[in-house]
Amino acid sequence: MASFKEINIPQKPPMVMVDRIIEAEDKTTVTAFLIRDDNVFIEDGLFREPGLIENIAQSAAAGIAARTVSGKEKPRLGFIGAIRELIIFKLPRTGDEIITTVTVTHEILNAIVVMGQTRLKDELIAGCELRIFLENT
Repeated sequence: MASFKEINIPQKPPMVMVDRIIEAEDKTTVTAFLIRDDNVFIEDGLFREPGLIENIAQSAAAGIAARTVSGKEKPRLGFIGAIRELIIFKLPRTGDEIITTVTVTHEILNAIVVMGQTRLKDELIAGCELRIFLENT
C-alpha cells in the first residue's frame, strides 16, 4: 500500500481528495479518503458533489502516477473534459472514509476514459465516467 503523499501528483492542499492508494495494478486503482470537516467541499457536514467528482479524478491521477516507471517523473496535468452517467445516491459526512475504485476503459493518445465508483462501507454512493485529457509532455 502506497501513501498518496509518496506519489508524485499535481494536486496540492487544500485540493487533495485522496489520502492513500490501496491498490494500483494494471488499469484499476483503489483509493481511500477520510472526509474531514475542514475540506473545501464540506457544506452542512456533507461532502458535496464536486468533491466526489474530484475524488474520482484524483484517484485516476494517483493510479497513473503510481504506475510510472520511476515515480520521480513530473506528473502530467490532467483536465476533466467530460463527465457522463453521473449518479450520486448519497453524500458522505465528515468522519466518513470513502473508498473509490477507478478503472481505465480506454486510452487514446492524451485522452483517458475511466469508470469510477465510490463506496461508503459496502454501499455504492456515487459513480460516473470521466474523460480526462492529459497535457503534452
